[in-house]
Amino acid sequence: MKTILLASAAAATLFAAPAFAQNAIGSVGVTYSNPSVEVAGDDVDADVWTVDGTVALPAADWTVTLNGAVDYTKAFGEEDVTGVAAAHLTKMWTSDVRAGAFVAANDIGSGNDPVWTVGAEAQKYLSNATLTGLVAYTTSDDSDADIWTVGGDAAFYVMPNLRLNAGVSYNNVDVAGGDVDAWTYGVGAEYEIENTPFSVGAAYTRADVDSIDVDTWSLGLRYSFGGGLQARDRAGAGLNVSSITSVLGGL
Repeated sequence: MKTILLASAAAATLFAAPAFAQNAIGSVGVTYSNPSVEVAGDDVDADVWTVDGTVALPAADWTVTLNGAVDYTKAFGEEDVTGVAAAHLTKMWTSDVRAGAFVAANDIGSGNDPVWTVGAEAQKYLSNATLTGLVAYTTSDDSDADIWTVGGDAAFYVMPNLRLNAGVSYNNVDVAGGDVDAWTYGVGAEYEIENTPFSVGAAYTRADVDSIDVDTWSLGLRYSFGGGLQARDRAGAGLNVSSITSVLGGL
C-alpha cells in the first residue's frame, strides 16, 4: 500500500507541474539502476526503480526549480520505497551564468527522519555545453553524520538532441567513528528521439567510500515538456542535483 500511495502522489504532482505556469519546462522519467557494492572482496547487487520529475517555473527575475522522485529498492532479500524532494531558487546573473541555492530532503517515507541538504549551485552556459558546480552540506540525525560535498559536471551537446556528460564529486563524511572521504565519478548520455518529446539515457558511476566500492549502471526513459535537452538546461530544469555524481544519490 505504501508503494501505491507514494507512486500515485508523485505521478499526480509531476504530471500536473506544467499547469503551474505557462512557461514551465521540465521532464518526467523512469529509470532502472543496478548498484553493485563491493565490500571485502564480496559483491552485493541491488535493483532500483525510480520515477522522477523536474519542473522549472519562472518567477519574476528568478526561477523556481522543483524535483521529486520515488525509489523502489530491492536488496539483501528486502524491498523498500522512499521518496526524495528538492527545491531550487536561482537567477540569471549574467547572460550565461545562473546561480542560486537549494534545499533537499532524502529518505522520505523510510520511517527514519529525513536527511536534509542545503547548498549553493551555479551553471555556466556555452554554445554547445553546460558546466555545473555545487557546494552542499548534509546532516542526518539518525546516523549522526555531517557531510560536505563539492561537485562538478560538464555536459557537451554533440548534437542538439544528444548530450554527453561527465562529473566528479568529493564528500567528507563526519560520523561518530571519525571522518570518511568519498569520491564519485560518473559519465552519462541522453538521446532525444527526433520529432518526439521522449528521450533515452544511460549512465555509469563509481563511488569509492573508504574500503567500499559501488559501481552503478542505469538506463532510463524520459518525457520532456516545454522544450528539449538543451532548453531544459538553459531554463534551470537541469538543476536536479542528480547530474552531479554523488554518494548521496539524486536529490
